[in-house]
Amino acid sequence: MIQKGWLKRTTIDEPRLSEIIEEYKSLGFEVHVEPVEPCDFNEKCRKCYETKKEKLKTVYIRKKKQS
Repeated sequence: MIQKGWLKRTTIDEPRLSEIIEEYKSLGFEVHVEPVEPCDFNEKCRKCYETKKEKLKTVYIRKKKQS
């Protein structure tokens, strides 16, 4: 994702997920959402993320390209 200009912003679930997506869009960003990959987290954090992995999503943003 980084090579395409995407920046990882947060990993979160609803209802905040939808709010964050709309906020970034209103600020003029493109938003991309991906499922959580527990292997992305250290061992200490991984256990918590694995219990909610179906609900959690990672939010990436990048500036919109000018046409």
